[in-house]
Amino acid sequence: MSVRLYVGNLPNELENQELEAAFADAGEGVSTKLVTDRKTGKCRGFGFVTVEDESKVDAIIEKYNGITLKDVEIKVEKAQPRTESAGGKEGGGAKKRGGGAKKRGPAVVSAGGSDSMQPDPRWANELEKLKAMLAQNS
Repeated sequence: MSVRLYVGNLPNELENQELEAAFADAGEGVSTKLVTDRKTGKCRGFGFVTVEDESKVDAIIEKYNGITLKDVEIKVEKAQPRTESAGGKEGGGAKKRGGGAKKRGPAVVSAGGSDSMQPDPRWANELEKLKAMLAQNS
């Protein structure tokens, strides 16, 4: 089973090819992924290295943690496992943008130009029942 390693403190001007070159001598079964900003295409400061052979993981961390890449000392460690997000998809915890409406309780809408508030017609029947129950208990 493969192991993902987190590579942090990467410089913004780093390219994916440069990250690949830095880990090229790690051997077979090692792949890299640089995380970039969608708008600018620049490095977001971190990436991942996937190691197919679990027995190599500790040696790779030992060898590459703290090396200098473009005058910056990088950080290499085992990546945290992915967690389930609210949408049910796996992800790093990023929030889903846009999408459906949130479910809320009964809405209260203003009636015409007056200051009085009227209940949402979908819930008016339930509201009348509640008022009756409160009146009985008083």
